[in-house]
Amino acid sequence: MNVSLKRLSALSVIAGMTVLTACGANGAADQVTEASGASSAPSAAAPAAQSEPVTIEFWYGLGGKLGENMEALIQKFNASQQEVIVKGIVQADYTETQQKLQAAIATGTVPAAVLSSNVDWARKGYFAELDELIAAQPDFKPEDFIQTFLNQGKVDGKQYFLPMYGTTQVMYYRQDAFEKSGIDASQIKTWEDLAAAAEKMTVKEGGKTSVYGWEPMWGSGNMIDAVLSKGGSILSEDGKTVTIDSQEWIETWDLFRKWIHEDQIMRIHSGGQGWEYWYKTIDDVMKGQAAGYTGSSGDQGDLDFSIVAAMEQPGWAGVGEGKPVAEAIQAGIPAKASDEEKQAALKWLAYFTNSENTAFWSINTGYIAVRQSALEDPAFLSFSETNPQIKIPLQQASHASAPFQDPTGGKINDALKIAADKVQIENIPAAEALKEAQATAQAALDKVK
Repeated sequence: MNVSLKRLSALSVIAGMTVLTACGANGAADQVTEASGASSAPSAAAPAAQSEPVTIEFWYGLGGKLGENMEALIQKFNASQQEVIVKGIVQADYTETQQKLQAAIATGTVPAAVLSSNVDWARKGYFAELDELIAAQPDFKPEDFIQTFLNQGKVDGKQYFLPMYGTTQVMYYRQDAFEKSGIDASQIKTWEDLAAAAEKMTVKEGGKTSVYGWEPMWGSGNMIDAVLSKGGSILSEDGKTVTIDSQEWIETWDLFRKWIHEDQIMRIHSGGQGWEYWYKTIDDVMKGQAAGYTGSSGDQGDLDFSIVAAMEQPGWAGVGEGKPVAEAIQAGIPAKASDEEKQAALKWLAYFTNSENTAFWSINTGYIAVRQSALEDPAFLSFSETNPQIKIPLQQASHASAPFQDPTGGKINDALKIAADKVQIENIPAAEALKEAQATAQAALDKVK
């Protein structure tokens, strides 16, 4: 679970918060009206009438314990008040959610809220602006949100999406594997250090690797993080040139190719349905077939921390600390939802992101809370004392890179995904894969510029 990232679980992660109670979201009863008219006796008064709650659909692509925790909060919200009923609709992953939303927008039959965001779609009017809806709720307190996360939901200065939780890719390792090989996790400061440790922990039998020293996650995300940590960029400062074929990119991606295909001290799982590749990677570590992996902060809800521990992504020798991306996983309200549904949807999103619930999500998934006040939540404070891994994503987010906003509507990101498959799966030299990707991405950028 990216960013995509990942499903998406807090899954470690992610973030900070304040008590956010949207109007009616904390159990306020519906207003009732008495029937008017004369009555000869008090006992003849008509019973109070109660308005029907608004039922809305909320689409989200989360599996495993992430999905279970989402459903738990939906049920908690539904029981907390009588104005809105949320019906959770589960998709396979973030990508399927967006694909189905695209089809729903085309037909005009949309959910009221969706765990998805798309800058290009917001500009096209597919998502509703949220500023007026937020302003109508005096207890919303946008200043309590972690501002880097809240700002990621703005498009051209207007709020279109709300951060539900934050995520960043951190490192999980088997404590017994590190101890057996005499490796001190606190001394792994660079990718060079990690590669040396991975080689030491790799087990080969008859020329074939049976235990891998490390498993990066399939896709461009992990390798982009490593490039950013080395000082690379996706676009030039003036935004006119795609720079994904620079030396920082080529050197970094070719090291991953070498570690996977030549040294065979690392491997990736790819393909499958939904998050299948992700869970296979986790299973390798939990079964002792790999010493560690790079995954989402949201994986923490699926991991056994009597076996594994967490650490930050490393930097590079001579460059400095790591600068991986820290990203907000956001939700939006489709523009074609009715006004009544939009108001109900914001009540649900506000409830999910209040201080208590964003702390709950972080504790149970590892994702970063989105409100600063969540750090003062008693349950979060108590949990962090005995579960130090919950702090790793927060520590990493303090020196992280902002997520890339693709000005081409996704074509640069698509070119990077194709190039990553060529390097990770097909063993094509990074220079060849990235130069081809740069040409494709530059052509797309030139069209929009």
